[in-house]
Amino acid sequence: MIQPDFSKGLIPVIIQDYFTNNVLMLGYMNQEAFERTEKEKRVTFFSRSKNRLWTKGETSGNHLHVKSISIDCDNDTLLIKAEPLGPTCHNGTDTCFGTFENKSTDLGFLQNTITDRKENPKEGSYTNELLNNLNKAAQKVGEEAVELVIEAKDNNEELFLNEAADLMYHYLVLLTAKGHNLNDVIRVLKKRHS
Repeated sequence: MIQPDFSKGLIPVIIQDYFTNNVLMLGYMNQEAFERTEKEKRVTFFSRSKNRLWTKGETSGNHLHVKSISIDCDNDTLLIKAEPLGPTCHNGTDTCFGTFENKSTDLGFLQNTITDRKENPKEGSYTNELLNNLNKAAQKVGEEAVELVIEAKDNNEELFLNEAADLMYHYLVLLTAKGHNLNDVIRVLKKRHS
């Protein structure tokens, strides 16, 4: 169980997007804000300017839905991975660090989305159907690989890229169904490279 050290007062809290891994903002918490965040699964800070608890999105509706909470080695800084429900900054931007869009630059967003679906199944979800049927997931990877090879022989870039996306999606679902993730494969590749 996480037990932050509030003995020196407020502690900093870094908010990171669960799906894209981009840093969204920095805020501060006291014990009460931390407990409310844990209980309600919505990020609540202690606002230094308002001198009170403040739940992100309480007026805008742009809440930060908590996915995980980690603590640093000194127990005095938190990292919260959250799903933002709208722009994070009060200025209307995706992050509080400029105007860049909160987009993923790697496949982490897709891996996190699939992992989230595994941990929080939704009825009627195609992803959950594949995660629960290893044979079907493996079969789809094979089918998509063949379709990609076929499209590679033609000159239709759009069809080729769509088949590449289909293969990547099904491949990550299969990895997740087998209890692995993209980082496991990256470790193998790095070991081979050294």
